[in-house]
Amino acid sequence: MAQSVLHPYRAPQRKPPTFKLKQGSELLTDHGGLTLVGLALAKFAKVGPTLDAALPKRSGLSVGEIVTAYVGLLCTGKSDFDAIENHRRDEFFAQALGIGGVPAASTLRMQLDTQAERLIPLTDELSVRLLKESGAPITPLACGLVPLDLDVFLQDNGKTRKEGVSRTYGGFDGFAPIAGYLGQEGWCVALELREGKHFSSCETEYTLERLLPRVLWLTGEAILMRWDSGFHAARLSHQVDAASESRQAAGGKAIYLLVKGNPRGLDLQALHARLLDTQAIACLPREGKRVWVWESEEANRHAQRTLKHRRIHRLTERSLDTQGQVLLVPEIEYDFWDTTLPEAFPPSEVIELYAGHGTHEQFHSEFKTDLDLERLPSGKFDTNDLILSLACLAYNVLRLMGQSALLAEDAPLRHPAKRRRLKTVLQELIYVSAKLVEHARQKVLNFGRHCPAFTVFERLYLQWSSA
Repeated sequence: MAQSVLHPYRAPQRKPPTFKLKQGSELLTDHGGLTLVGLALAKFAKVGPTLDAALPKRSGLSVGEIVTAYVGLLCTGKSDFDAIENHRRDEFFAQALGIGGVPAASTLRMQLDTQAERLIPLTDELSVRLLKESGAPITPLACGLVPLDLDVFLQDNGKTRKEGVSRTYGGFDGFAPIAGYLGQEGWCVALELREGKHFSSCETEYTLERLLPRVLWLTGEAILMRWDSGFHAARLSHQVDAASESRQAAGGKAIYLLVKGNPRGLDLQALHARLLDTQAIACLPREGKRVWVWESEEANRHAQRTLKHRRIHRLTERSLDTQGQVLLVPEIEYDFWDTTLPEAFPPSEVIELYAGHGTHEQFHSEFKTDLDLERLPSGKFDTNDLILSLACLAYNVLRLMGQSALLAEDAPLRHPAKRRRLKTVLQELIYVSAKLVEHARQKVLNFGRHCPAFTVFERLYLQWSSA
């Protein structure tokens, strides 16, 4: 025992292995997944033929090639124009995307600046065509309705002089783009840049004019459109209801609306007292908490048109907090939701359907973090608007890859999920190392011996090639 104290055991120190570094002549790549991106852009979105026919060029790289190069860059998780310089001498980058060359950063910036206004309507339609031609699954909710979520998110672009940057409701300078997501997969069918000072419902009617026709082209199922209290405006509700009437008149299914209300100027104490006086039935989720849920019939009028709808009310009284502390004055919380859903949907189910609207926050996060679009790369508003349109296309390509390959049983091991976030797609399918070999007039992409994604990668490539 004394010997162990005087002479404590010391583990042998092993020296790290020594490697000899060498730069070979083989063509290796760490983003082999761009072969799937290039295939999707050419096969389903038809980027080259569409853009080159609309905006022909006499010399240099075509507009379709420039756009394809930038979408490929976005699909590697990079948005800065200068990042394209890393691929100027990368033969695989151009070959995987099916383009004749990789533009310089200055050329990329100049072309997008010049063509932005004419490109935006075209690139918006590319995303919709990608989903339609690829047969992307649009999964409805358990109730059979296809969710369509519309919301605004914020991009922090403070300490810049970019056109359109202004104070947002988040308390910082930036932009406030609006996005629309379809189905439980979260397909992006609209992504438009807006100045930071714009509130949610500002000019949203123009977004709906572009959004709704795309959605109706992609699915014939009944739609549940959800948005938060920032869009609680009569003109927007009437616009969606008018589109629903037109669709049903043509033999289609309805478009239902579910919007959280804004209780402007409501006297909560008076409402609470009235419920107590009428002895309305309340549920008791826990001790010290009472919840009243009821509904009423409402109607609003706009542009000589009356819209009747249901209003679901919920008032919560808390006399104890979650730690059991007695509150001197009970906390009163009130929420309500306006909906055109039929009475077959009880109030509790309507509230639960709206709770699912919160999933879209993850999709916002994927744009800002996984695609590196928190801070937009250009100083011009129109160019940044085009960047978001191209980001919508890149987002849908990556989402399509994830839903098609990474949910299978033989996919690289991950926890079970309904969809894979873009970061997972980048890690498992885009950042795949491979060696490009040219032999006997054939190009072979040689993956490593232990590549976990090879099976699903090969299956998806063959499936899309033969589509």
